This record gives sequence, structure tokens and C-alpha cells, in this order.
Amino acid sequence: MSAETAQAPPTTTPPGAVSAPSETPAPDYKCETLYIQNLNEKIKPEVLKTTLRGLFKTYGPVLDVVAHSNLRMRGQAFVSFESADIAEKAMREVQRFPLYSKPMQISFAKTRSDAVVKQKDAENFDSHKARREEHKKATRYTNPVKAKFKAKRLAADVDGGAAAPAAKRQAIQMPDEYLPPNKILFVQNLPESVTKDQLTTLFSQYPNLYEVRLIPTKKDIAFVEFLDEASSGVAKDALHNFKIDGENKIKITFARK
Repeated sequence: MSAETAQAPPTTTPPGAVSAPSETPAPDYKCETLYIQNLNEKIKPEVLKTTLRGLFKTYGPVLDVVAHSNLRMRGQAFVSFESADIAEKAMREVQRFPLYSKPMQISFAKTRSDAVVKQKDAENFDSHKARREEHKKATRYTNPVKAKFKAKRLAADVDGGAAAPAAKRQAIQMPDEYLPPNKILFVQNLPESVTKDQLTTLFSQYPNLYEVRLIPTKKDIAFVEFLDEASSGVAKDALHNFKIDGENKIKITFARK
């Protein structure tokens, strides 16, 4: 779909945006689109959208999920449904759900998304889009850091100079906690007495479990594979630090690719 993101005031509204609430709405205010904050900024937008769609589709058809990687929109997303009642139920039940280790903060978006307008008010979509474009131009945001860097580069070009090449950084292995999403989970700190059936029962609470693999020579670790990254992410966030034996917390990260 062609719906694009919105952003919370006072920053610029990107193309196709719905707007996040700038003030506390009336108690009876509802909208088909939810505005989600406090999302993990390290997760790639496409992975985040897939995860959100998988999480919210149990409440009803998801018309669109919008998330961008630009600095202004990191940690935010919009999820659009067919009705405000569906959106309200989803917001109530998913509020504070720890997605990728961060509890989501959910509210109604201030305006309808492109996807909702296209479905419910198609004859007025062009005027809706025109109003959004005008708002975007009127509130266009200029990143001061980028502007300063651009000015320095321009000055260097005028003087006939050239920017010095950046020093080559030493390769540093990324900590397990910050590895990119993977459909395979790496489980550590398991009790040595744990069995494959126990782990299968534990992880099968979450959809799309594919396989559990124990390591015969190292009984305190295992690999758990799901059919997709969105499903493994939900299981990871739900079971990280879970105490299988009532004492030691298990550690769950994405496996290295």
C-alpha cells in the first residue's frame, strides 16, 4: 500500500503521514490508526513492520504498517485497521507489550492514514493527500548537523581542498544483545537437565516454531528455529530471562548469521 508515515509534533510530517496526537484527545476519540512509540531503534524497518503486522493481525485485517529508518521517525510506527473499534481493542490488549525488549507505548493517531482514506473515503483521497503535502512543506525539518556538514564540504570544495579520508576502524564484533533479527534463536544458561521436549513445549507457546536443537557436547545451550524472524522475535522478547528451573534465568539472543 502507499500509505506513508507520520510523525509526532513538533517535527516534520514525512510523505503520506498520519499525525501523532499533539495533545490529549477527548475521552471518546477513536481512530483506525494506532501510533506506536518506544520501539527498538536498532531493528530494521522492514523487520519491524513484519513483526508488527504479525502481532496485530490477530485483531483483524491490518491495512498498513508504516515505519521509517530516518532519524526523526526512529522508534515510531503506525498500524492501520479497518475500524476504530478494532484499533481500540488492539491498543488496549497490546499496550506495554515488550517488543524487542522495549514496552510499546500506543495511542490513537491524530488523523487517518492514506490506507484508511483510500478504503473508506476514496473520492476525497486526492484532497487528503494535497493537504498533507502542504502541511509537510509548512513544517519541513532541516537537520542542523547535516546542514553544518554540508556547509563544510561546500567550503572545502570552494577552497580546492578535499576532505581527509576517515581512519579505518578496527573491526569489532557486535555483542549478542545487538545482533540483527534472525529466525534462529541462541539460548544460553540452560539447566543441564533440560530436555528437548521441555524446550519444545516452552517455545511452542508462540506461533511458527520449526525446530529445537540441543548441543550434545554442551548441554547449557540450544538453538530454536522459527519459520520467520517476526515469530522468533516475539518468542525471544517473551522468554528472555525466563527461569526454567525456578532459579537460573535463560539468556536468549538472535543467532549470528
